Amino acid sequence: MAEEYQPAAGVQVASLILIVTGAHLRAEMADRPLAYRLQKSVEGWLAKHAAALAGPLRVLVCSDIWFMNQPAVLHARPTISVGGPGVNALSAFFYQKLPHAPVHDAETLIQLDPEFTDLRACVWGMNHESTAAAVDRFIDEFLPAYLRAVATQVEPSEE
Repeated sequence: MAEEYQPAAGVQVASLILIVTGAHLRAEMADRPLAYRLQKSVEGWLAKHAAALAGPLRVLVCSDIWFMNQPAVLHARPTISVGGPGVNALSAFFYQKLPHAPVHDAETLIQLDPEFTDLRACVWGMNHESTAAAVDRFIDEFLPAYLRAVATQVEPSEE
């Protein structure tokens, strides 16, 4: 019988915004630094708007394996998957579930609910350079609206 995830002391899972990368070596080398760049942008937005937030939010970068193996605990949290389905199992899952944002082109893909009622997003490209461009585009064009939705969310989206 698998053990249920127990968060580290003091970690409030209900306050997490997750950024998920693949556990594949290529994802660790290329996508994890992009995830940390995204994390800094999210943390900057949260710091700027801290007074207006109902409570503290924390951004955590984690692997797809860790995320996928904790469905009861993590899957209802706001989540941004970074990296393509070839190196990130969550991106492969989201590819079938999330709508494509109007910025989709031959090299990059941003998937999200444009109404932000579903707080899952997926950002990737056909190679490292296009994934980096997709992350930058997500930060510039979608991150503020996404984070406003996260900050005002009453109930997590259930699948």
